Amino acid sequence: QVQLVESGGGLVQAGGSLRLSCAASGRTFSNYVIGWFRQAPGKERVFVAAISQSGGSTRYSASVEGRFTISRDNAKNTVYLQMISLKPEDTAVYYCGTSASLYFAAAQNFGSWGQGTQVTVSS
Repeated sequence: QVQLVESGGGLVQAGGSLRLSCAASGRTFSNYVIGWFRQAPGKERVFVAAISQSGGSTRYSASVEGRFTISRDNAKNTVYLQMISLKPEDTAVYYCGTSASLYFAAAQNFGSWGQGTQVTVSS
């Protein structure tokens, strides 16, 4: 079982950047695809990005492609989400979760969710 802890959120102006971290406990971290999702108030949790077990393959939602970059360091049991050119519509709680496949994009196919980290982008 992997336990995940997100960090790195905060308040930033539009056009700014943040780097989120998803730190994992457990020796099987490198066995899992890791995905980032976000959830705005009153809305569903939606897919943002995912990275394969080795880090060699990634996927992004259309709304963040070209602005966000997902990466992982298996030696540190950590996945990162570098976010640039942030927009007010990026405001949400960001969560990371584990999955068996890079091609899942539904939250129901991910597990071991962390507690989330708040990202607020002001206009």
